[in-house]
Amino acid sequence: MTHTTSQTRFDDLDDYLALPRTGALALSPDGRRLVAAQSALNADATRWSTSLWEVDPDGEAPARRLTRGAKGEGGPAFTAAGDLLFVATRAGEDDDAKPCVWRLPAGGGEAHALVRRPGGISGVLPARAADTVVVVADTLPGATDEASERRLRKARSKNKVSAILHTGYPVRYWDHDLGPDAPRLFAVEGAPLAPEKTDENDDAEDGTADVEVTPADQGPDDERGTRDLTPDAGKALLGSSSAISDDGAFVVATWHTSAGSAIRSHLVRIDVATGERSVLVTEEDADLEDPVVSPDGASVAYVASSISSPEEAPRRTAWIVPAAGGAARRLAEAWDRWPASLTWLPDSSGLLVTADEQGHSPIFRVALEGADQPERLTTDGAYGSVVVAPDGTHAFATRSSYAYPAEVVRIDLGDGVAPDERVRALRGPAERPALPGRLEDVATTVTDADGSTHTVRSYLALPEGASEENPAPLLLWIHGGPLGSWNAWSWRWNPWIMVARGYAVLLPDPALSTGYGQEFVQRGWGAWGDAPYTDLMAATDAVEQRPEIDETRTAAMGGSFGGYMANWVAGHTDRFDAVVTHASLWALDQFGPTTDAAYYWAREMTPEMGLENSPHRFVGDIRTPMLVIHGDKDYRVPIGEGLRLWTELLSSSGLPAAEDGSTVHRFLYFPDENHWILTPQHAKVWYEVVETFLAEHVLGEARDLPEVLG
Repeated sequence: MTHTTSQTRFDDLDDYLALPRTGALALSPDGRRLVAAQSALNADATRWSTSLWEVDPDGEAPARRLTRGAKGEGGPAFTAAGDLLFVATRAGEDDDAKPCVWRLPAGGGEAHALVRRPGGISGVLPARAADTVVVVADTLPGATDEASERRLRKARSKNKVSAILHTGYPVRYWDHDLGPDAPRLFAVEGAPLAPEKTDENDDAEDGTADVEVTPADQGPDDERGTRDLTPDAGKALLGSSSAISDDGAFVVATWHTSAGSAIRSHLVRIDVATGERSVLVTEEDADLEDPVVSPDGASVAYVASSISSPEEAPRRTAWIVPAAGGAARRLAEAWDRWPASLTWLPDSSGLLVTADEQGHSPIFRVALEGADQPERLTTDGAYGSVVVAPDGTHAFATRSSYAYPAEVVRIDLGDGVAPDERVRALRGPAERPALPGRLEDVATTVTDADGSTHTVRSYLALPEGASEENPAPLLLWIHGGPLGSWNAWSWRWNPWIMVARGYAVLLPDPALSTGYGQEFVQRGWGAWGDAPYTDLMAATDAVEQRPEIDETRTAAMGGSFGGYMANWVAGHTDRFDAVVTHASLWALDQFGPTTDAAYYWAREMTPEMGLENSPHRFVGDIRTPMLVIHGDKDYRVPIGEGLRLWTELLSSSGLPAAEDGSTVHRFLYFPDENHWILTPQHAKVWYEVVETFLAEHVLGEARDLPEVLG
């Protein structure tokens, strides 16, 4: 069974995995050079590698590839002189080589290493109007200088010591163990970053720059040293975000403190010349994050996330505080949306803010004075990596939706321009792929137990040819988070793979989703099995009434919180023919203390609420075949959740294993993947196994499993 009438990149998984993926943007201080990161498969299709491309800000010339490092490049940022800095691991070295900062001169020539640290460098912060550069680098706590750190690292490696002695929380994060090293901020020292002489032989015949990242013939004097700005940071900068002032005088960073297993964050100001640190702003009832310094250096904007409780959901709001310290004030106080990113306008009069809004994530303009509500600048799509031209007339960003992956766009910031006329796609590194169907916006009215009504909106991706005469089976796909929205293209959870195989895919935003106001989040807070489940079933009911949907052939799936909901669905209805649950929460009593962010979970539910909302209590009611998927390196939802779910499915579900051990359930286990399946060939196996499982139970068709599974 298939509804597709033309071949697309989604019909074949190898073609899909080969699609390039556009990432972060960087804009030079003069606004003349725009650089985008793009990930693509390496030659043997075993990993994605990121390269940097120059995009014409005017949209006339095609994108031009700048780097060709064997291990890829990331974190592009321009210096005041117009040099392009990025983080990369040197090609040609062994697997223990550490990433360092490379410099591609503005005038042309080969890229060369600018600064390195024994533990590698993870981020670079160049000032936009000064020669100052600050880097983020992991450093061992006992290291007093680079020589001592090299000695300590060599000793651990030589003696094969991986043990870590913790003195506080956290100990793990997403997919990696924390420690013994932790990030610190370092000022880069040495000669000023001046433009180098242009190499007339730069341009290759294909128009790309000859700047392959290889160990260049550079002497020791071409590399800079570093000075530790945060020697006492400990774990304070783990997961931190930092920003440097345009004049390079100071850095503002998120600073984490812990008490027991609780973690809080406030903002600190660090003087680059002296390393002197002071608390810029702290709040008793909120965590502060994502600081950005105004171009005039007078203010710092940031996001405050209120400390939630089991009774009250968190709230994200935008604030500013004087950069020299003082009283903070909230921006756009009447705005009932959650700011995601903040970008200053060049004259420091306001900010461009992205926020989820009704299935999109537009750009809003927020004035510092006079407006309680921001001005929405864009219509469709989810925007990210926003950068503003120095004259303030336009901005650049990446834009995506479930109709297209991320692309580079230019946004007109002029007054009086209609939102649908502001945005123009540029000639980026990749073109939009053709889709195997169409995308519709669906609204469903839901009535709660108290008689109140609200709207649940969804995207519905339909295969070509789906009609009353040829209805498509339905796949309910539940998003994770749970504080999120189906509004941006996802490479890991891509509905078009299943649409190309004939399924209609429903992508609902139930209670707890963002972009619909605080009350919509509050409806599901601490009651995951209540309002979110009601909304999901109501959206499914409504779509099943459509003539192009076959309500007799349905499945449900989700990951993370979506996996939790898939488990809850399986224990509360047998309406679906199959359920796929990925990286899912199963037993909330054991989950809370074992997740890498146990302190946050304690703010979400009391033990009594956790038990009430725990899917494991309903295992005996599960009468639907389930495919369980979990990665062993998942520290956000530890593997114990998947193992317990699998054991209880086989022993206690309404479809237990037979006496001979056979079962309709399946467990796809990845020993070296984390919360997400990140390596290309594992992602291919993921989709193939999901497709095979659904074909058997939804379509009644036998499919071969991937041969690589043995």
